[in-house]
Amino acid sequence: MTAATGTTARTGSEPTGPQGTPGGSGGPGGPGTSGTSASAAGLAATLRRRPGLGKLLLLAVFAAVLVPLALTRWPGTVWPEALTVDLSAPLGSASDWIIDNRDSHPLFLYFFGYLSNAVVLSVRGVYLLLLAMGWAGVTAAAGLIAWRVAGVRLALTAAVSVALCGVLGMWIPTMQTLSLMIVAVAASVVVGALLGLAAGLSDRLHRVLRPVLDTMQVLPAFAYLLPVVLIFGIGVPAAVLATVVYAAPPMARLTALGLRDADGGVMEAVTSLGATARQRLLTARLPLARKQLLLGLNQTIMMALSMAVIASVIGAGGLGDRVYQALASVDVGAALAAGLPIVLLAVVLDRTTAAAGSGLDRPPASSAAGRLRTGWRGWAAVVVAAALVAFAGRLAGRLDWPESWIANIAEPVNSAVDWMTAHLYSGVPVIGGTADWAGHFTTWVLDPLRGGLQALPWWALLLVVAALALLIGTWQTALTAVLALAAIGVLGVWKPSLDTLSQVLAAVAVTLVIGFATGIAAARSARFEALLRPVLDVFQTLPQFVYLIPVVALFGVGRAPAVAAAVVYALPAVVRITTQGLRQVDPAALESARSLGATSGQQLRQVQLPLAGPALRLALNQGVVLVLAVVIIGGLVGGGALGYDVVFGLAQGDLATGLVAGAAIVCLGLMLDRVTQPTERRGGDRKGA
Repeated sequence: MTAATGTTARTGSEPTGPQGTPGGSGGPGGPGTSGTSASAAGLAATLRRRPGLGKLLLLAVFAAVLVPLALTRWPGTVWPEALTVDLSAPLGSASDWIIDNRDSHPLFLYFFGYLSNAVVLSVRGVYLLLLAMGWAGVTAAAGLIAWRVAGVRLALTAAVSVALCGVLGMWIPTMQTLSLMIVAVAASVVVGALLGLAAGLSDRLHRVLRPVLDTMQVLPAFAYLLPVVLIFGIGVPAAVLATVVYAAPPMARLTALGLRDADGGVMEAVTSLGATARQRLLTARLPLARKQLLLGLNQTIMMALSMAVIASVIGAGGLGDRVYQALASVDVGAALAAGLPIVLLAVVLDRTTAAAGSGLDRPPASSAAGRLRTGWRGWAAVVVAAALVAFAGRLAGRLDWPESWIANIAEPVNSAVDWMTAHLYSGVPVIGGTADWAGHFTTWVLDPLRGGLQALPWWALLLVVAALALLIGTWQTALTAVLALAAIGVLGVWKPSLDTLSQVLAAVAVTLVIGFATGIAAARSARFEALLRPVLDVFQTLPQFVYLIPVVALFGVGRAPAVAAAVVYALPAVVRITTQGLRQVDPAALESARSLGATSGQQLRQVQLPLAGPALRLALNQGVVLVLAVVIIGGLVGGGALGYDVVFGLAQGDLATGLVAGAAIVCLGLMLDRVTQPTERRGGDRKGA
């Protein structure tokens, strides 16, 4: 007792240091040992709570070591010439070899030649069939197929939409485009389904095909038009095959997704019954994946139609060629008259395939009319009725659309555009016209942004990209983003790529400001959303070339109209995703906020926006990807940089310039995708989070 008391007294009488250690520096561990341990423990706890901070600290350590070494070896701020690879010689040699051997080599004579002939015969056969059916037969067939899939309302929509193609005076070009799209979509579905089947049944093939599909989907269409033209020449085969390359990936991805996500319980039950692998595929996997397959068909059709105008550059003809010719002569009315049928076809095909997918969950029809419409009887009725209408049209001698039923919209549209150009381009008092806005946007936003990016040292940009990718993803994400950006320098297009990047960042910023504001308004008002939906449908399906013309008329030629075109193209997706994300917020959370007296603005800021964070990040990601997709189109209206290089390469037959610029755009897209789309953390990251 005495010893203990003495000890206690002695301990209590000793002076304590600033860290609470007896004597401040007399502990066995040296001066401030306990304080250092506490600080280390606090830092470790902070790093466990915020794993991204630890990654950034580690990145800073690596940068402190590697940057001085890099500057010693490669001084300067521009990407070092020693780290570039000149691909012009090998790509030029490949182009020369193709041109020299296209008419004599067995590969072209007995493979590409037969493939080209098959495409030509298929497209011509479908086109002649559509012409033989006449306008009445085609219109009736469209309405009857829609009736078989979804009912009377969609049938009327389909029939009226197809008839409007004739009213606009575009019946023959519409049939040309439709025949090419039917063959291209059929080939895309077959190729995509086979690739998806392989990826869905084999993990190894899935890992191999994923980067291939990524490249096919991100590579600008203009970039692979050039090698396709070199092999097949100008004409329908090149247009169809370019469309297949562009439209097959969605079918492949969704087929693989449907097969890989098949219900495990059902598959186990089928396996326990002794079914072979082929039987499991035909009786279980494919039926369970029907929705994904139909969604893949829907996306393939939409992407094939979006290629209609681009494919016209290499001889596809049809509506795309009319739009392209109107663009060359700056005829907005003619471009709109040719572009609207593409929109109408897209709306009809989109609604029909979407209705087919949703119809899989409907119970069997009970009425006599419903039973007639469903099953094989429905398809038999469609075929018989369409054949009778087509036969009646032939007897009446009315195969072509009557000229007296054509409405000329080109003149009033051109008059409206002329008025807008005269009064809005430079004639708006006080606030200035659209030409002034474009000039100010270029001077105050695009020029400083481009100058800032190009002034940054190359290693600093790599570090910024790595830091952004680490904050929202994993080490693998950051490594992919950094390698993608470094590949741009290796290709020797560092400065034009930064010019393109500045335009993309500016367009994304404008798109997000307008898109988030519009999406919030649509989510808070059902009436506003209903009014906005048809507008978004039109903007999402209208060919990019069509709205380039009014953009140029209003803003002139330069980087600003290229940004405006990108904003118009990407805005519908951002608005839709934002609206859907806000509407899907848990109603219980909103009710709880209202019960606590939160105002409408507080509910939006403190409940809806935080809970809709994943959807908003997806909107950001899709905005970036879609803006980048218009880079090539922007090159046609003065955007310059990589877009101009791709178009120049196609126009001049310069494989090196076109493909290198296209590959740089792919790398930009990959880098931007990795720094805008969060990656699920695994292992230690998840535990630390």
